[in-house]
Amino acid sequence: FIAIAVAIGMSVWRAREAKNAATYGSARWATFDEIRAAGMIGPDGVVLGKLDRDYLRHDGPEHVLCFAPTRSGKGVGLVVPSLLTWPGSAIVHDMKGENWKLTAGWRARFGRVLLFDPTNAASAAYNPLLEVRRGEWEVRDVQNVADVLVDPEGSLERRNHWEKTSHALLVGAILHVLYAEQDKTLAGVANFLSDPKRAIETTLRKMMLTRHLGDAGPHPVAASAARELLNKSENERSGVLSTAMSFLGLYRDPVVARVTSRCDWRIADLVEGEWPTTLYLVVPPSDISRTKPLIRLVLNQIGRRLTEDLHAKDRRQRLLMMLDEFPALGRLDFFESALAFMAGYGIKSFLIAQSLNQIEKAYGPNNSILDNCHVRVSFATNDERTAKRVSDSLGTGTEMRAMKNYAGHRLSPWLGHLMVSRQETARALMTPGEMMQLPPADAIVMV
Repeated sequence: FIAIAVAIGMSVWRAREAKNAATYGSARWATFDEIRAAGMIGPDGVVLGKLDRDYLRHDGPEHVLCFAPTRSGKGVGLVVPSLLTWPGSAIVHDMKGENWKLTAGWRARFGRVLLFDPTNAASAAYNPLLEVRRGEWEVRDVQNVADVLVDPEGSLERRNHWEKTSHALLVGAILHVLYAEQDKTLAGVANFLSDPKRAIETTLRKMMLTRHLGDAGPHPVAASAARELLNKSENERSGVLSTAMSFLGLYRDPVVARVTSRCDWRIADLVEGEWPTTLYLVVPPSDISRTKPLIRLVLNQIGRRLTEDLHAKDRRQRLLMMLDEFPALGRLDFFESALAFMAGYGIKSFLIAQSLNQIEKAYGPNNSILDNCHVRVSFATNDERTAKRVSDSLGTGTEMRAMKNYAGHRLSPWLGHLMVSRQETARALMTPGEMMQLPPADAIVMV
């Protein structure tokens, strides 16, 4: 009896040791208790998935990144449930308008909802120039607007001569329009620089001689921009003007001009209102490329303005930036760097991309998007590089493999010897191939 008990005890001990082996790695799937301890089984936060009858949710300040190919179910599985249950304000990049149709009615019950569509004359209007603050901030605000205007695709590594000089002209022209012209819009800036009733030299002299500051005289930045261009040759001056006007071409569209002619909402409304505000940025797929510069400008202004005052977060609505297909907007330099600190301002980002390749195409191979998103969700992917990245992130575990050796005559009714040896081997928790073959209803959540 004692011998049998010892044998059973040794067998149990060996099985436990084999289960806890970590020679090559200790990666494993989380238990339900660990998931609960991580705070993912709760009533609040964005939805990351479902485990049995419980929704997996994340309510911390960390950002979320989701890899999900087209038609993978990310909309109905993650985006829509998150928007239906998020209690604070939200900005939703909604390329097809599906999320607006499914969630705006519910969110309107407890807050304000806004649809911004540059191709729809009935859209809520937003004039980027009205967010320029007079005084010590005005030059900074205008330069930030011009930064986005001269890089409409978000693909410039460095500016050439024409882009640099047209940037200076746009800064001066915008300041002049804000101080001295009646039409204080980007369409108004385009009309001011290309007025057919006067030569460009006359326009530049007007910028240089107008007393923008009253008794203090012309605005120094507007005047110096005009003087700089007047000092150039006629051909170079024409080239700079043509380059600047190419960046303002979008605002000659009468629908876009109307949508940017006034402000039905202000950036402060998103976080300082008594009730949550939800802004849906909707653009039909046929106009994504054409209207991208305006959507980029709106997001750039919002991101910069809401990360200026660290102490203001205590009195704000919490803001969720739900950016589906965010690489389609091109590279937003400020957004990439702001991910590292915007959580401290009460802003939580939920980014969705089709693959790692899509992110690298927009932000380059050495971007910090993944580094600043501590929570990651991945559906089955068609991209091998994404599958390998997710597989590597999951880590390696150690498993015991049994090797059996048989000895004896093959025609014998029994074998003379049976040798069983067990060996520890490394095994990826999930291989790239398994990642690409995930069932449609499954997703990997890494916290």
